[in-house]
Amino acid sequence: MDLSSPFKPHPPSSTCDLSFASSLSPLSLQIHKKTPKIRLTICPQHQIFAVAIDPQELPKTSPQRLLKELAERRKVISPKRTAPPKKFILKPPIDDAKLAQRFLNSPQMSLKAFPLLSSCLPSSRLNNADKTWIDEYLLEAKQALGYPLEPSHSYGDDNPAKQFDTLLYLAFQHPHYASCERVNVRHVRSGHSRLMFLGQYVLELALAEFFLVRYPRESPGPMRDRVFGLLGKRYLPKWIKAASLHNLVFPYDDIDKLKRMEREPPAKSVFWALFGAIYLCFGMPEVYRVLFEVFGMDPDDEECQPKLRRQLEDIDYVSLELEGRKLTWQDVASYKPPEDALFAHPRLFRACVPPGMHRFRGNIWDYDSKPQVMQALGYPLAMTDRIPEITEARNIELGLGLQLCFLHPSKHKFEHPRFCFERLEYLGQKIQDLVMAEKLLMKHLDAPGKWLQERHRRLLLNKFCGRYLREKYLHRFIVYSEQVQDTYEHNRRRRNPATTAVQQAIHGLSYAVYGKPDVRRLMFEVFDFEQVQPKPL
Repeated sequence: MDLSSPFKPHPPSSTCDLSFASSLSPLSLQIHKKTPKIRLTICPQHQIFAVAIDPQELPKTSPQRLLKELAERRKVISPKRTAPPKKFILKPPIDDAKLAQRFLNSPQMSLKAFPLLSSCLPSSRLNNADKTWIDEYLLEAKQALGYPLEPSHSYGDDNPAKQFDTLLYLAFQHPHYASCERVNVRHVRSGHSRLMFLGQYVLELALAEFFLVRYPRESPGPMRDRVFGLLGKRYLPKWIKAASLHNLVFPYDDIDKLKRMEREPPAKSVFWALFGAIYLCFGMPEVYRVLFEVFGMDPDDEECQPKLRRQLEDIDYVSLELEGRKLTWQDVASYKPPEDALFAHPRLFRACVPPGMHRFRGNIWDYDSKPQVMQALGYPLAMTDRIPEITEARNIELGLGLQLCFLHPSKHKFEHPRFCFERLEYLGQKIQDLVMAEKLLMKHLDAPGKWLQERHRRLLLNKFCGRYLREKYLHRFIVYSEQVQDTYEHNRRRRNPATTAVQQAIHGLSYAVYGKPDVRRLMFEVFDFEQVQPKPL
């Protein structure tokens, strides 16, 4: 058996001898009791560690020599690992005094009159790098969006637009910048993600309201196709380029040469955050203007037309205000309800509750179920109207709307397509998402948008929404067709989606009749979506 060292002999011309040879013969084994002297030599030319052992101490045939060589070689090949970088080392938590001081000094605590706007401001004041970007690029963004070029801080304290420059800056700081330290700062990264979290639900609600009043006879399926044709992530880079904002979103790349997976996430992030900022500072009418005027969205474009479906014949009437013409975005954005209007959003109510619902007045559900439902929901709310007849008319319409919320599509849809809760459910789903998003933003000031998104999803899971309705025992009043009633009442796979739809339809009706404050009351006081109220024993 012949064992040789892995180190190859070095040429004799070198001044540093790094080689040695060892062989083991089965007939000559000698064990020396003396401890060998080991000397490490380093060659400056090759930077290799080698072991030089005095041949007089250990013979070449000694197995101990081989073991020493292997041990020294392991030291060279596997050095000690270095310490981890400091950013991965856990730091002790900040004490209560410093934490309280940080919150009190935060811009998020500066606006008492606009709590939602205040919660979306950056958690700390902008630094010099942020102000440099604002000085260089903000005027270009304002000019592209059609806003005045003077600084927004010149407005009064009672005007939410005073914070527009700050929010507009945060909207463009998407996290897909390549190795940009300015974007990775905590107050910028968190501020952008929070605006993005809010903006997606603002856009969904804006287009849902627009298409509901524009197409009063259409079911929610085609309307969802239209919304996707305008707001799908594959189309967002096109809108960004149409508004001449692509140089701000992609400052180092050509948008036309980027791959789809590189182009869509930054465009979606900036697009959503931009409308979150616009909604906070100027409201929903400005959202419509920027969508259809600045970005040039066309609801009649072929790309956003719905798929071909089987259409049921609609023989029922629609409101005279909505019949005969398609409302434009200017009609929706500039509409203000009259002073003596029955509802907070009269057009939405007329678009979702058909006039033919008056034929259901005085039926069994109206006398038997409606009082119990209204008592459980706290309806009707106390309103101060100038004329008592207005209050009476509102309560009648509210009762008809509640009956529509509990009309399952299996009952009348095939003969009367709009005599079911589908359109109210579509509206309620969008307003429910927005109200919950606003609640989470104001409740968790230091949470990033990704955490809020996950929390939002967990609170509004469909099975939970239906569960809250069933806890109030309101699912007993849903009107099914006689053929499917037993199936829906005893099969949870059918029952749970139906109760979820009724829950969302109630929120849609509440928004159309009383406005967003009543949706908050239903979600957080009546149904207790956050599950914070004490349970009865």
